Amino acid sequence: MLHEYRDIITHMKENEAANAHFLKIFHRHNELDEKITEAEKGAIPMTDKEIEVLKKEKLLLKDEAYGILVEYKKKHSL
Repeated sequence: MLHEYRDIITHMKENEAANAHFLKIFHRHNELDEKITEAEKGAIPMTDKEIEVLKKEKLLLKDEAYGILVEYKKKHSL
């Protein structure tokens, strides 16, 4: 997720307590990504509708994470 912000994400992970909300979003996004991948491969039984719901949740998390990253970058002059 947001690979172009990898350095900022690493910076945020160093102060986990201050960035707990972002890290929760980040981990949930990764969990959904893995689940969607497994479902699309057929390893997890799931309907197309269920996969679509997960993809929408994942996208919302990505949008929220992006907003947090942009603010963090500005605040810390990164």
